[in-house]
Amino acid sequence: MKPSSDIARLIEIMAALRTPGTGCPWDLEQDFTTIAHYTIEEAYEVADAIERGDFDDLRDELGDLLLQVVFHARMAQEAGRFGFGDVVQAITEKLVRRHPHVFGDTRDLSPEAVKGLWDEIKSQEKAARAARRGKDDAGALAGVPATLPALTRALKLQEKAGKVGFDWNDPHAVLAKIREEADEISAALASGDRAGAAAETGDLLFAVVNLARHLDADPEAALRATNAKFERRFAFIEAALAARGQRPEQSSLQEMDGLWNAAKAAEGEKW
Repeated sequence: MKPSSDIARLIEIMAALRTPGTGCPWDLEQDFTTIAHYTIEEAYEVADAIERGDFDDLRDELGDLLLQVVFHARMAQEAGRFGFGDVVQAITEKLVRRHPHVFGDTRDLSPEAVKGLWDEIKSQEKAARAARRGKDDAGALAGVPATLPALTRALKLQEKAGKVGFDWNDPHAVLAKIREEADEISAALASGDRAGAAAETGDLLFAVVNLARHLDADPEAALRATNAKFERRFAFIEAALAARGQRPEQSSLQEMDGLWNAAKAAEGEKW
């Protein structure tokens, strides 16, 4: 089967892979549960390509992510639930519905007003979905998937709580909460309560996410940037030690810390 830029060919390939008797044995034994973690992994690889500014890689990773959509849609079609076309229809209807300022009569909205309108429409959709399911999803924190990365889920929960007034108005207040949580960790450690200190560390992380939110920063993106900075500076340490004929495990913490400060100075960073 020849490669093609036509989405229909991709759907045909997926169908062939899932055809009993002639398809791929591995693809045939998969189900929604076994594929789900690959879907999450591919989304992260898309984000990684964006972070690295590698657009060739981004093209490939977006293809891998698209394959996940086609795979799930094919399994749903086999189960008589829905097909790929239904997925496309659902998202096109949603985009039109959530953009009345583009496809309807509403015009000249600010970005803030657009976000508010988007949130209002989402709330209406959530209420309609809850009514359709016959269950009450009306809680302020409803609709935040438990499978989200912990930092992202914390952010989503805080955003929802903030919309009903359970929030600080000043990032300095959040910073005070961070100091309070750090003091509680210190007290737990002083008493030898490592389990308590670990629990308080979770509270500290939650408070740090809240500070990021009040600074209009994405905590996941902020931590990814810090991870990259750590990797870059540690590579500087390794290179400097290698020039001396040393490895990190042969060096003292004081020596490596001095090289860390040198890496920091070389980057011209104050903080």
